[in-house]
Amino acid sequence: MSTAIFAPAFRPNLLIAPQLIQTTLGSKRPSRKMWLKRGSLMEANERQLLLDCGDGVRLTGMYSPQPATRAPRGLLVSIHGWEGHHESSYQYSMACGAFEAGWNTFRLNLRDHAGTHGLNEAMFHSARMGEVFGAIRSVRAIDGEQHKLAVVGFSLGGNFALRVGLQGPAAGLQPALAVGISPSIDPGATLLAIDNGPLVFRRYFLSKWRKTLHAKAAAWPSRYDFSAHMSLDSFVAITRQFVKDQTEFDSLEDYLATYTLTPTMLMASPSPIAVITAQDDTAIPFRDFDGLEVRGSVVAFEAPKRGGHCGFIENLALESWAEKRVLELLASL
Repeated sequence: MSTAIFAPAFRPNLLIAPQLIQTTLGSKRPSRKMWLKRGSLMEANERQLLLDCGDGVRLTGMYSPQPATRAPRGLLVSIHGWEGHHESSYQYSMACGAFEAGWNTFRLNLRDHAGTHGLNEAMFHSARMGEVFGAIRSVRAIDGEQHKLAVVGFSLGGNFALRVGLQGPAAGLQPALAVGISPSIDPGATLLAIDNGPLVFRRYFLSKWRKTLHAKAAAWPSRYDFSAHMSLDSFVAITRQFVKDQTEFDSLEDYLATYTLTPTMLMASPSPIAVITAQDDTAIPFRDFDGLEVRGSVVAFEAPKRGGHCGFIENLALESWAEKRVLELLASL
């Protein structure tokens, strides 16, 4: 794979350069209006899939194959961040760009996301990698296994995408590229960063946590009671309580270890890896990436000083620099 294709350095318009604005625009920009022309063709070809992921697990997502008149360049699977879904701005616009560039796209919904709390009885947690592999295998069977596979994920989805690169070959999946955008590679550090960061972020994430617990309890009223969780005001504390009550792990530390990644692991990946992260991301400490460089399996490591969390919005037209960089990497395959 060539590494000679580079987007211009990320230099956001000064009006939208602050970290909070970048982070907010990353998830709240009106992507459907921005991508109306491109998105209309993608949506004309899309259909919702209910996938058998093995062991009785079912996941959903939106599959958009190229029109019959165009040969696809491959299949791009995109994975949203925690509490995101297939319609999240970053997820939708990335798929539109990739579809326009000739890729079949699949926007995966993780367990208990996109209103699917009633689909599987057991709760989502980040160690459930097997069902993600199962979902990708299922959509590849529909799409055509002769097509090259690329995976891109955002935030927690970035961690999942990088694990597809790291662990996929052993599970029968060989991605041509796995990209993490603002990936949480050290989830313990991310929990602490949320608790110790701006109060608005901690309240935002706690609100989302409580909302999904309420939705799961409503879907399975005889199974779940989260009353012990609702008064907790620390992201570390509520996650620790969740691990104790709802997972098979003995401790929070054991749970986090299952999806903690290191620069050394990424550079030794059996599949090509790319990482895009911002140095001013308050949820993903930049020190987590100490030692990471374009070496071994890492074909690109972009770390601009600005960008926030899953932001990278470069102008007042609200275009994403990170998406352009991913499209360049896909074009180089």
